[in-house]
Amino acid sequence: MAEAHKWEFKARFRRHAFGWKSQPAITRIKQAVTEIKKVAKKDPVLAAEGAIAFLERVSPALEHVDSSSGSIGTAVGNAIGELVPIIAGAPADAKTRDGWLERLFEAHQEDQIPYIERLADHWGELCASKEVAFAWADKLVGITRMALNPDKTLRGHFHGTSACLSALYRAERFDELIDLLRVDTIWPYKQWAVRAMAASGKKAEALRYAESCRSPWASDHEVDSVCEEILLSSGMADEAYGRYGVRANQGGTYLATFRAVSKKYPHKAAGEVLADLVKTTPGDEGKWFAAAKEAGLYDEALALASRTPCDPKTLARAARDYAEKQSAFAVGAGLLSLYWLVQGYGYEITSVDVWDAYRATLAAAERHGSAAEVRERVRKMVAAEGAGERFVTKVLGRELGL
Repeated sequence: MAEAHKWEFKARFRRHAFGWKSQPAITRIKQAVTEIKKVAKKDPVLAAEGAIAFLERVSPALEHVDSSSGSIGTAVGNAIGELVPIIAGAPADAKTRDGWLERLFEAHQEDQIPYIERLADHWGELCASKEVAFAWADKLVGITRMALNPDKTLRGHFHGTSACLSALYRAERFDELIDLLRVDTIWPYKQWAVRAMAASGKKAEALRYAESCRSPWASDHEVDSVCEEILLSSGMADEAYGRYGVRANQGGTYLATFRAVSKKYPHKAAGEVLADLVKTTPGDEGKWFAAAKEAGLYDEALALASRTPCDPKTLARAARDYAEKQSAFAVGAGLLSLYWLVQGYGYEITSVDVWDAYRATLAAAERHGSAAEVRERVRKMVAAEGAGERFVTKVLGRELGL
């Protein structure tokens, strides 16, 4: 059945299929993952076959893509995160899974850039059972022990080290795993010793060891995440939040960070989470406006946006979207949008952006019943625009009688 199925992504992921631009490749990666996930709803084994075929092809296809921004690596990492559970959860027989693992191990070995290096961290999960993980640990542990040898003349790189450590963990060979890592090595390996200590009931020791691993070469975010996980698994949510919750859940945007922390700690009031996050970025209070708005903390949102610059376009959208349901807030957001525009803030601002902010503000003021007052405030604000291009005055001057 796997041979008969026609995967659309296969034709797109030939060796050197992409030029240097990353965006087309990112789009194709997302399309491939979507195609595989769609098949998984009806045939999980076939979907796992597709996922493995994709992981075999993705690195050779991306060899010419400019990876300097990190966006293409992030896209592949996200794809791995979505495809591993599909492979691990597929109800395959032992022979089929052995074949899958051999193919993935070979693809990992041939990964030149590397793009699928993180696949090895999921090896225990990909084994899908303690027995299979035990066998893979036996297969890899000898070379791994040599690669981690304290004697620097003997040690070296082995692409299967992370896979071995992950398999040992899945096989619950915790003491062996901890003993193997009693050497000076890197955090991506040491984290498995931390996890093994925690899994064997030595959680306090695991936390101390993780904290001792901090260095310029160890990601604080990764250390925080592992420590937070240990505390949460112990039912110590308040301590986890206080020590690691804010730092361990940093997202790509301020709003994403707020969502991540709030989701993981639902017992914490939104206002408390927001206040704690704001403290971590002194001087950037305005950038938390969207998070406060989403939490329904409208007064706090306006206060934050008035303290330091906030994107005028974001504020104008809030004025437009909340004109009916929160007219006072919408008026405040609109006035702040115009204020920061007059101060010269905003990225690639055009006359359209200025008009959008002005119209949204006046529309909200009409709903609020304060149109005349708000228009006068806008007029005075624009009239006070400083020297220079006076861009907002040029756009709205005639409208405001300036």
